[in-house]
Amino acid sequence: MVQAKQLAIVSDKGNLVSNITAADLIKMFNVHSRSWPDGKPITIVMRDPGTADMQLVLHKLFNMTPDQVRSFIQAHRDAIVVADSDDAVVRFVSTSRGALGVIDLFSLTKDVNVVKIDGKLPVEQGYLLKGN
Repeated sequence: MVQAKQLAIVSDKGNLVSNITAADLIKMFNVHSRSWPDGKPITIVMRDPGTADMQLVLHKLFNMTPDQVRSFIQAHRDAIVVADSDDAVVRFVSTSRGALGVIDLFSLTKDVNVVKIDGKLPVEQGYLLKGN
C-alpha cells in the first residue's frame, strides 16, 4: 500500500463554517447538499480522480471507482471542478465564495481556511481523510 498523503478540506476565507460532520461532507461531495447555511452555493474543487492522492477521497467521500467518479463529475459540472494541481485548488477556493476543496496538507496556504471534520483537524487522530 502506498503511503497515503495527509489531506485537508479547505474553504474560502469568507466562509464562516469551520467544522462539518463527515456525513455532511459526504453529502456535499455527492452533491446532495448544494448550498451552505447562508445560502451560498457549494462548489467542490478536487484533483483528477485518477491521481493517487485522490484514492482516499474516492473511497471515503464518494465510495466509487475513479471511472465512476469521472462520470459523476461530468454529470455535475456545475457543482464540481477538477483542478490540475493542489496550488490550482487553493487558487480556485481562495477566489470563489462557497468553494470547498481537498488538498495535500503540505499545499496549505494562508489564503484558505482548513475545515474541521467532526471537530478534528487533519493532523489529529481519527480525522476522516487521514491516510494509514
